[in-house]
Amino acid sequence: MAGTRLDPIDRKILAELQGDGRMTNVELAKRVGISAPPCLRRVRALEEQGYIRGYHADIDARELGFEVQVFAMVGLQSQAEADLSAFEARCRAWPLVRECHMLNGEVDFILKCVAPDLSTFQRFLTEELTAADNVASVKTSLVIRGAKDEPGVPFDILEARLEQPA
Repeated sequence: MAGTRLDPIDRKILAELQGDGRMTNVELAKRVGISAPPCLRRVRALEEQGYIRGYHADIDARELGFEVQVFAMVGLQSQAEADLSAFEARCRAWPLVRECHMLNGEVDFILKCVAPDLSTFQRFLTEELTAADNVASVKTSLVIRGAKDEPGVPFDILEARLEQPA
């Protein structure tokens, strides 16, 4: 299991930072029960090993005027690796696309998009997304409201799995 490479202190560090990435190293060290210098070394090691990919603020898109959130289910004509990679690169270049996930099943990709208004999203949909090379179909669903948006992973489940005998 992937989480077994980390000791309990590293997992506590990750759980605490996932909840609040702005806390000071001194506060983090206090919460995980070690002194500040080894805590900082551990955080740097977790960053270097790729467990921590970055730090960012959780921005409220609606407060900034991005009133429209849409999930777009995209089907491609070809699923050859080069075509999949080309579509992913295209998605990374579109500012309105905030997330892009390749799926199995009848939908090839699901995109999470934000826009300030419906006409901006419609323009993106018709002029860019559906017009893109290799796109065969696009089905969209407008988000009415969000009920849950949790970052990261549930550390309590990871810890419970690690406590079970192998």
